[in-house]
Amino acid sequence: MQNAHDADHTLGIFLGFAANVIVKDTGRIAWRLQLGSAFIPSFILLIGIFFCPESPRWLMKHGKIAQGYKSMAALRAHPIIGARDYYYSYIIYQEELKLARGAGYFARLADCFKVPRIRRANYGASTVMIAQQMCGINIISFYSSTIFTDVGYTPTEALYASLGYGAVQVVFTIPTLFLIDTKGRRNLCLITFPIMCITLLAAGLSLLNDDPNASRGSRIGPVVLFVYLFTIAYSMGEGPVAFQYSAEVFPTIQREQGMAWAVCINNTFAGILSLTFPRMRTVMTSTGACKSLTLSPSHNTVALPLFFQPKY
Repeated sequence: MQNAHDADHTLGIFLGFAANVIVKDTGRIAWRLQLGSAFIPSFILLIGIFFCPESPRWLMKHGKIAQGYKSMAALRAHPIIGARDYYYSYIIYQEELKLARGAGYFARLADCFKVPRIRRANYGASTVMIAQQMCGINIISFYSSTIFTDVGYTPTEALYASLGYGAVQVVFTIPTLFLIDTKGRRNLCLITFPIMCITLLAAGLSLLNDDPNASRGSRIGPVVLFVYLFTIAYSMGEGPVAFQYSAEVFPTIQREQGMAWAVCINNTFAGILSLTFPRMRTVMTSTGACKSLTLSPSHNTVALPLFFQPKY
């Protein structure tokens, strides 16, 4: 299920870039249509929610045992399989209640920082979440068209280059759905982070090629190539690993609080990046995009040793 989330996430990014390309020739209202196109998948999701069964665990927590079983049976291939899984979940839930001893949400959240075993899980989850943002991928996701325009593309060409970036993410996330369970989460990060560091540094430095005698292709080509190679490495490592690892590393009784904290870390740093990149680009003048990108390889280098911890 978590692997499906990662694939759907990258597909959503690709479809967002595709929507930008589709409405690019609509004149002055193009930007309005680009923003409004997000309404389409949101509306589909709104309709789909009405057909989605309620969480069996949520129903169980609220004493609706029979409804919880019906929901689990609807999510399984056969009612017998649903009964087996629901019984197993119920037994685990009863054991959790014994361990919780009546502790509330915030008391269990505090345990994520006080209890050594859970604190180590929190450290691991926070590491991969921070690394996912600071590696530089969301600077490219949020501002890919701006970066490609700075290289020398026209606005239309930059949109197509961004569409290619989204397609690369989708294509190379697919093999990771199988590799993540056979090669391990940490191993994928240890392999891909050095590649991400090198390729993004190369992309940033390629932006410095302002030789007036250089051909347009020699200025644009290396940047696009290294951005795509960086995206391939990210899609086969840190991209799917961050949420997969965070969802698994916490004990069940603290998973709700631990995952909430990890996602909070992830979104907070995403917000920081999205707010600071335009200012960095303005202050650093014409080479702002280059200098901003070359900061991210240093973050990758810092994050890499943090993965030399015991394998989960």
